[in-house]
Formats: sequence, C-alpha cells, structure tokens
Amino acid sequence: MVRVSWPVFLAHMLFLLAAWTVFIKYLFPLAFALAEGIAWHTHIYWDLWPIAHVWLGWALLARPGYTRALAIGMAVVEIAIIVTLFWAFLADPEWSIWRTNWFVNKVFVLTCFVLVLYAALRHPKGFRAPRAS
Repeated sequence: MVRVSWPVFLAHMLFLLAAWTVFIKYLFPLAFALAEGIAWHTHIYWDLWPIAHVWLGWALLARPGYTRALAIGMAVVEIAIIVTLFWAFLADPEWSIWRTNWFVNKVFVLTCFVLVLYAALRHPKGFRAPRAS
C-alpha cells in the first residue's frame, strides 16, 4: 500500500482543479459561443485563480519555505470569497447552465481549500521544506 502525504494529495487535487476550472470557465464557454455564433467571450468568467492553484500545487510538491503560509493564506482567502459569493448567489439563485457550472466549480474549489486549510493546520510538518542531506 502506497502512503501519500497530504501535500502530495492536495497538489494533485489542485492540478486537477486548475484543469477542470480552465475547462468549465474558459474552454466550454468558448466552444459554446463559437458554436452559437456569438461573441467568444460572452459566457467566460474571467479570473486568474487557475494560475494560483497551479502555483500552490507546485509549492506543495517543491515545498519552498513559504509553502505553509501560502497554503493557509490562499485557503483563508478562497474560503472567504467563495462563502461570500455563495451567500449572494443563494439569496437569489439563477440556475442557468453558466451559473450552475460556476456553482459546481466553486463547490469543488471550496472543498479543496477546506482540505488545504485542515492539512496545513493539523499536519504542519508535511508543509516544511525537505531537509538537505
């Protein structure tokens, strides 16, 4: 049985999440717009979070000295943003395919960052830089 550490598991989860987000927020809306003959950017929700998720995933694997601080900081910011967005959205939800895609994506992102925060707080050793031999 292979034992995987929290940072390694979360890094791979973040890479998958970044790929999923690029598909849901950029590629699918772009393809739909092109197929419908509308402006290519009509349904795209612009942000740079996938880049931040890849950066954190890389940091969890490479473990530079700032990894734990980055994980905690990014998790707290992401959780706060998503909870605020959910609060506003669920007050008057619009369940179009675009908003539903956005909502499902945010559920996965929220789950991921709750796990990141948990792991960074409960298992801090796993976030330290590896010792030089």
